[in-house]
Amino acid sequence: MKKIYIGILLGSLCFAACDKLDQVPQSTASKKAVFGTENGLKLYTNSFYGMGFLPKNSTSQDAMSDYLAVRSVPDFIREGGFAANNSSGWTWNDLRNINYFIQNCNDPAVPEAVRNNYLGIARYFRAYFYMEKVKRFGDVPWIGKALDIDDPALTAGRDKRELVMDSVLADLDFACANIQTANDPSRTTITKWVAYAYKSRVCLFEGTFRKYHTELNLTGTAAKWLNEAATAADQIIKNGGFSINTAGGAGVSYRQVFTSNTPLANEVLQAAVADVNLGVLNEANWWWTSGTYGAKASFTRTFINTYLKLDGTPFTNDPAYPTMLFKDEVKNRDLRLKQTIRLGDYKRISNGQQIPAPPVFSYTFTGYQPIKWTLDDMYYDAGALNTNAIALFRYAEVLLNYAEAKAELGTLTDADWALTVGALRSRAGITGGLTTKPATADPYLIAHYFPGITNPTILEVRRERGIELSLEGLRFPDLLRWKRGELMQQEWNGFYVPALNTPMDLNEDGIQDVAFYQGTRPTPGVSGVTYVDVSSMIGNAVNSQLLKNGTSGELVWMNEISRKWNDRNYYYPIPLNDLQRNPNLKQNPGWE
Repeated sequence: MKKIYIGILLGSLCFAACDKLDQVPQSTASKKAVFGTENGLKLYTNSFYGMGFLPKNSTSQDAMSDYLAVRSVPDFIREGGFAANNSSGWTWNDLRNINYFIQNCNDPAVPEAVRNNYLGIARYFRAYFYMEKVKRFGDVPWIGKALDIDDPALTAGRDKRELVMDSVLADLDFACANIQTANDPSRTTITKWVAYAYKSRVCLFEGTFRKYHTELNLTGTAAKWLNEAATAADQIIKNGGFSINTAGGAGVSYRQVFTSNTPLANEVLQAAVADVNLGVLNEANWWWTSGTYGAKASFTRTFINTYLKLDGTPFTNDPAYPTMLFKDEVKNRDLRLKQTIRLGDYKRISNGQQIPAPPVFSYTFTGYQPIKWTLDDMYYDAGALNTNAIALFRYAEVLLNYAEAKAELGTLTDADWALTVGALRSRAGITGGLTTKPATADPYLIAHYFPGITNPTILEVRRERGIELSLEGLRFPDLLRWKRGELMQQEWNGFYVPALNTPMDLNEDGIQDVAFYQGTRPTPGVSGVTYVDVSSMIGNAVNSQLLKNGTSGELVWMNEISRKWNDRNYYYPIPLNDLQRNPNLKQNPGWE
């Protein structure tokens, strides 16, 4: 089985390191040796796999999102915490490497179809590179060739979004048409179906961004992009041969996708695969279980409330939900919930023995502690030791891209719904509403998430996307394209606490787990109970963990730190040093 491991470079082929890329260092292979053979083309394109596909990033990048409470408020949304002098991301080395390949992959000694295959891979990565830049900065310079150090383009201004994104789409269309490999058993390389999946992601982003960001005056072109998203996804649905993993039943099949050492080939299109022998591992457990290393990220109650009941009705239809205890609110819910956070009979393994594992308040701030990416054996908690494959593209996202694009276009049918959202909810054990589009808009989603949306199908697709794709690095881009950055200001709330000094058994195993107090810690305490001080002050310091009603209510975290979203936050500022080197770039609005 072939595997392309993240971080492998070209060895002696130091193209990206040269000041002028048409000069081949004495110690490297000649241009002819690289571009005149298929093996040379393959080796070169392998160098592109280091661009942003590090496994650890895929398990932690949702740390800045609306649905996670974390250790500290990100500077980007803290009043006065971010400016051009601490911005980053204006780097272009990867593009230079790709463009050099595209310019020189023209040796007739290699058959045209073979050259086009590797050009397709290169243009896929150029599209990936530019999509990341557009998401971050908006307008950017389009550079379609490898620049010399004295090229005037280095001091040119930025190109319009329309030109750049049309060029991205052209690259992706070429990749989809020319990449020859349709099935890589290792699930580690760019295949035709990965290119189609990425095209669906990119086009959905751009279509919805143009639809909801009316200030761009591009709403008239949104439908084109949404149609491209739906068409790309449809290609995979009809011809890719993928399916949703259902092995083991609804209670385990979802989480298996994220904890398996080998990518589940029926659902996963591409993954970052670990290898103990090569020291290629990820740090999911370290990130999600350490009280000192990671962001201590925990879901908010506002988001957990969006998980449906097993009959397909909203949990928040129950008038008792605001004061429902943790042990009760997690019952009879979408089975992805028990595969995403610690609850009920969840257990971990310590020295080969299973032990009960309720939420641990040395880690969680809200009580909703994630397990989606973690392995149950506590051995993996102590560092970057995880062996599970990190899915980068999976069929579930393709289905949701298709459903959302069609919903935004107003063309989603009941059959489309059953094929996409219905199939995902069925995998999660939900029994109702699987075959027909919803007829009623959920007032909870409108009030807490999308006040400008009344279409029940769009609302439910967005609910489904948040739940199915949680912690997969897609949430913040979703907020950007929906123009819902204000959700970053949401209160970081946790489960309901009925009273102080009252131990709570969170997993109903007969053992008390946590109690909340103010002032002096209760003595004698109950053995095994974690006591959490929710006083407004601890000594002379403001306490960040409180109860909303003072002595009862939802846990709240870091309410004292102001979170502010402005329209300028839809783009990062151009880093100050880069702007000083090239004033023609001009700064993004609001960051002057």
